Amino acid sequence: MLFSSISSNTWLLSISLLLCIAICACNASVDPNFRVRAVALGGWLVTEGWIKPSLFDGIPNKDFLDGTQFQLKSVTTGKYLSAEFGGGSIIVANRTSPSSWETFTVWRVNEKTFQLRVFQKQFLGLDVNGKVGKGIVAVASSPGVSETFEIVRKNSNSRRVRIKAPNGMLLQAKTKELVTADYPAGNTTSTGWGVHDPSVFVFKIVGKMMGEFQVTNGYGPLKAPQVMREHWKTFIVENDFKFISENGLNTVRIPSLKSNHQKMIKLEYGVKVIIDLHAAPGSQNGWEHSASRDGSQEWGKTDESMKQTVDVIEFLASRYAKHPSLYAVELLNEPLSPGVSVDTLKKFYKAGYDAVRRHTDKAFVIFSNRLGPMKPRELFPLVRGLKRSVIDVHYYSIFTDDFSKMTVQQNIDYIYTNRTAELNRVTTSNGPLTFVGEWVAEWNVKNATKEDYQRFAKAQLEVYGRATFGWSYWTLRNVQKHWSLEWMIKNGYIKL
Repeated sequence: MLFSSISSNTWLLSISLLLCIAICACNASVDPNFRVRAVALGGWLVTEGWIKPSLFDGIPNKDFLDGTQFQLKSVTTGKYLSAEFGGGSIIVANRTSPSSWETFTVWRVNEKTFQLRVFQKQFLGLDVNGKVGKGIVAVASSPGVSETFEIVRKNSNSRRVRIKAPNGMLLQAKTKELVTADYPAGNTTSTGWGVHDPSVFVFKIVGKMMGEFQVTNGYGPLKAPQVMREHWKTFIVENDFKFISENGLNTVRIPSLKSNHQKMIKLEYGVKVIIDLHAAPGSQNGWEHSASRDGSQEWGKTDESMKQTVDVIEFLASRYAKHPSLYAVELLNEPLSPGVSVDTLKKFYKAGYDAVRRHTDKAFVIFSNRLGPMKPRELFPLVRGLKRSVIDVHYYSIFTDDFSKMTVQQNIDYIYTNRTAELNRVTTSNGPLTFVGEWVAEWNVKNATKEDYQRFAKAQLEVYGRATFGWSYWTLRNVQKHWSLEWMIKNGYIKL
């Protein structure tokens, strides 16, 4: 895999973990009155481009990063290219309107060459069994030389492209039903980029990813280490811990394995650590914050992916078990239902729990509920009998249609009524502790006032403060102001 050559020395750091650090003056014993009040240092060591978009500014040809989804329209047929049946067959140029079968997903080789995945996960490639005037098909389940293409843009601002196949010829829409790789590159000098050139296509980007895989593979094996080291060194600094400890927080969530970052975690701040595995091999949810390459959710489909993840947990537990700041280990962040089955998750969680307990019997172990269609207590049969166990739920008021038409007061009422009921549902006297592991004072309300935001944040602090383990705000620093707890505190929107 390309990525292994870029960051093999920091794999555990770059695609697999998020450390949470609790700034609390507690020791390994459990204080029943203590509640975690945390902020996550998202976007630091596990990249999320929406948190710091400027991290991607230096990547050449950054329109075509891994996971970019785009559609191609032939200038001669006026129709969109499509993988027949979504894959496993030929490529045609006869679709009037684009949808899933007309969308291609990028695997980036370098700034000029790419492999293109179709809906059914096969790769665009030469028909190696064809005759002269080779057709283009999507049949390969893994890409090779025959599936590697060069994308040539008219200029950096143009939406017109040509695609050069590995045989040195250009793709052309020969007819609406036949796309081939047999158009001589020399012919373009006479036709230019006009509407009569069958090798010219108009592209439209319909989806992008800006995560760990995209930033490291985008910069490449020579520049990525330099860029990332500088980012890790400057995005979060020691003075941030001082700010956190002086503003009513007792916990931070922070991705860190590097010794130079450990030096920031000074005991005078009373820092305790919760280790949270943020991205598993193959991705447990297909999103950029789980280091997915192209939006696919492959984790848990093989025993090997789970074994590798348990190995990471074992490594983290063994490294930090004796550290006086260790407070808890979270086994996996945001597995997504139904792509990850509850049986698969239980199997991994039991193995991960045992891995932690081989090194410490004092640290809490946190189990993240699945996102999407699931039963809120589905992990209880496993977790109820496990010592120092915690259930993690994430409560946002922004990502579903339910919130798109709510007023200020309806949003606040939802927190007091619905979120209270949801939290009560997973809070039992003889069950695991509860942890609202992510929330934010952002919503879909337009033109909300500062006072509106203050009331919304206050409602969440009141309700989530009842969680028996605690809560964590996402995140400390963000170009999106209301997602930045630092900005919210400094500007008087939130007071702890």
